[in-house]
Amino acid sequence: MNVLELSRWQFGITTVYHFLFVPITIGMAFLVAGFEAAWLRTGHERWLRLTKFYGTLFLINFALGVVTGIVQEFQFGMNWSEYSRYVGNIFGAPLAIEALLAFFLESTFLGLWIFGWDKLPARLHNACMWTVAVGTTLSAYFILVANSWMQHPVGYTYNAHKHIDELSNFLAVLFNPAQLAGFPHVIAGCFLTAGALVTGVAMWHLMRARGEKDGDGSTRTADIAAFRSAVKAGGITALAGAVVTIATGDIQGKLFTTRYQPMKMASAEALYHTAKPAPFSLLTIGTLNGSKPVFQITLPRLLSFLATGNWDATVRGIDNLQAHYSQVYGPGSYIPVVPVVYWSFRLMIGVGLLAALIALISLWSIRRGALPRYRWLAWPVIALPLLPLAANSFGWIMTETGRQPWLVYGQLKTSAGVSANSAGEVLASMIVLTLLYGVLAVIESGLLLKYIKAGLPAEPEPGEAGGPAETAALVY
Repeated sequence: MNVLELSRWQFGITTVYHFLFVPITIGMAFLVAGFEAAWLRTGHERWLRLTKFYGTLFLINFALGVVTGIVQEFQFGMNWSEYSRYVGNIFGAPLAIEALLAFFLESTFLGLWIFGWDKLPARLHNACMWTVAVGTTLSAYFILVANSWMQHPVGYTYNAHKHIDELSNFLAVLFNPAQLAGFPHVIAGCFLTAGALVTGVAMWHLMRARGEKDGDGSTRTADIAAFRSAVKAGGITALAGAVVTIATGDIQGKLFTTRYQPMKMASAEALYHTAKPAPFSLLTIGTLNGSKPVFQITLPRLLSFLATGNWDATVRGIDNLQAHYSQVYGPGSYIPVVPVVYWSFRLMIGVGLLAALIALISLWSIRRGALPRYRWLAWPVIALPLLPLAANSFGWIMTETGRQPWLVYGQLKTSAGVSANSAGEVLASMIVLTLLYGVLAVIESGLLLKYIKAGLPAEPEPGEAGGPAETAALVY
């Protein structure tokens, strides 16, 4: 493998790993804040116990997300220095705002929330977590601004003397069509992910309670009531997130992808030739390099509607777009790895819908005050927190690989953005980071499982709030 391939693999591995933590952080911040607000509003201790329980899980995840995110910043200089030189005047601005504004909100007010139990007024303490939730969302917005500019560069002028892009309209960058279409889709996926985590953990405890002897009736009853509330809150959040994810994904496909990145749309549907109307691929089996289809099962006209909202619309195909791009940008291949784009798109949808289905069944299983009665739910419940994470990863793989061969769409090819490193240097750093991330995965998994198995904290004494102090201090 050459330097370009190794650099792409390294960035892909570290980015997908980092993004496992991002949607949990964003969605869980809102849910933990909501649990605490429910406690303040109702006075029911189960909401306080849920706040402390899921707050601990949130803190563990937040810490690992910060650590893995730092590596992303360094890679722009280490592995993609030519890209950084070319677009640094634009790309650096939203990343700087994210660090100075959004991350400041997150870290500062999270510290106040961690150490402010019994020190801050209760409502002010809850406001700290709401501020953290807003900070995580702003952080996602500014990072996605940078990524959206790579998908659809706007608000810049090209300096021919220096051979760089320079920022000319920051508002255009902030409100890029790619950003306006993609940001709601990503945030909806975050709520699906966090809701699934809350539901899966609570359901696991409810299924354990069904088979346990009742050692302390009052405690066991209180735990069951709390976890039932968690299943309801998490399940509704997951279902709402799934519905909004589907709606925003449809809007993103129609308003952005079809219009500005038709090659990605054609590759996601294995549409090799321009068609009017265009069929939707239920199953396409092609050559290993994705150059042509071998076997296809399609639904007539459906792709035209999904891509444009018109059943009779024309959708451009891979081969026709390749010929067009060769004329516009010069000789070369402008076709991404079609099998990767095609299957990651379908896995994203399929796995996400499966998570929503399990969340719906979980809600159904606890109706009328019952404990989960379906033994076969054990494995789906365990898988539930992992499914949206996989769907998010497949979605990002589809988004980034479908843009290839462009690093900045229509401006800079990926091959032109790589640093002048040796293959051995990149391979060594990739091995070190992959092993390090593997160790971090074991540590985080161990911590999460430890505190999940421990269950809810003991009910506080009258007038006592307390917090996840030991874990929080360690993580922070």
